[in-house]
Amino acid sequence: MEITIKIDKRSKQAKAFYEYLKTLPFVEIVEPRYNKDTEKAIKEAKSGKVTKITLEDFRKELYS
Repeated sequence: MEITIKIDKRSKQAKAFYEYLKTLPFVEIVEPRYNKDTEKAIKEAKSGKVTKITLEDFRKELYS
């Protein structure tokens, strides 16, 4: 069974709880490097699902 816990590490109690969880042998900490959209874009780029675009075309698409 897996449980997902989201911890806002801005408080002292949350930081202490997070550090405690890291010491437990049965706890796996998974922290994304980036936000969800960026992670998705990285996965798509690695799998080859994206197409190349020139900077000029990107700017046209962005500002239209």
